[in-house]
Amino acid sequence: MTEQPSPWARPPAGSPDPAGATAYPTATPATTQSALPLTNPTGYRAGAVTRSAPMTLPPISVPAEKPPDPAEKPPDPAVRNRRMMWWFGGTALGVVAIGVVVVLAMAMTGGGSPFSKRLAGPTDTRPDLAKLCPPPSEDAGSGAPAAPPPPGPRTVDAESGISYAAFGDPWLPWHDLWTKGTLHVSYRVGQYFVTENYLDEAGFQSEYLASVLSGSVPAANNDALSLDLECTGRQVAADVRAEYYPQPNTMDVLREEQTTLGGRPAWVTTFRMHFHRPGLKATDELVGLALVDVGRPRAAILYVSIPGTHHQYDWVVDSVLNSIRAVG
Repeated sequence: MTEQPSPWARPPAGSPDPAGATAYPTATPATTQSALPLTNPTGYRAGAVTRSAPMTLPPISVPAEKPPDPAEKPPDPAVRNRRMMWWFGGTALGVVAIGVVVVLAMAMTGGGSPFSKRLAGPTDTRPDLAKLCPPPSEDAGSGAPAAPPPPGPRTVDAESGISYAAFGDPWLPWHDLWTKGTLHVSYRVGQYFVTENYLDEAGFQSEYLASVLSGSVPAANNDALSLDLECTGRQVAADVRAEYYPQPNTMDVLREEQTTLGGRPAWVTTFRMHFHRPGLKATDELVGLALVDVGRPRAAILYVSIPGTHHQYDWVVDSVLNSIRAVG
């Protein structure tokens, strides 16, 4: 059986097609690269980046080192030292001159000399009364021998160093701390009773009191136990008038003297204050003050006040002052 050729079959290249034509033309042999002459372009060199042809630089001539002159001598050490001394000396003179100019300028402008300053002394830590009333150069002594306390109930203020007579109804015990005035006298112990209720300047309900209060105030240095009784007594009285009562006011002095209370030196002042405060019925008050030297840096103080609405208790002022005794 005769084999039928595929309709897509083609004879080998260059062989005749059964149809009568050449199947497809034979490829022309390619010319090999080695057969072509190679030429390099002029003026450039091959590389990643095109650049100009290298330049030819003339050779660098290095001058020959001059040989040392055998006739030249090394520097003289003495000359070098003199030059250094002149240099240091000139610098020192310049510094001194600047300092003189600065001092003269400060003196002429009123700035004073920088060397005239003095260290500040220690701060004065003395109590206010000790500053106002320095202690005397001689000790006034402890006074007369202490008399026994009068009979009856007593109020004892061990912290202040005194005791004094206590009273019955309407007097009540005082247990609060009340500090008053520029001298900051602290009252801790005593008695009181309410004489009237009133509205103060701020509109609050307040109580006006009769009082017998004791406390103490720093009046001497730690190394000085004696007091200038007259000076300190007057200062305390002035502080009471200025700080305890409405302003303006007037004062009638009834008693003002140095005396002895319970064997201890003391300054006693009694006076009647006159004042006016809106809403307050009392317009005057009997006041008694005793400043007692109890042999401590703090002086004991007894403050007694009887408002004018209760004159029937005026006798309490003298009675309680005469009952003072030192304790402890």
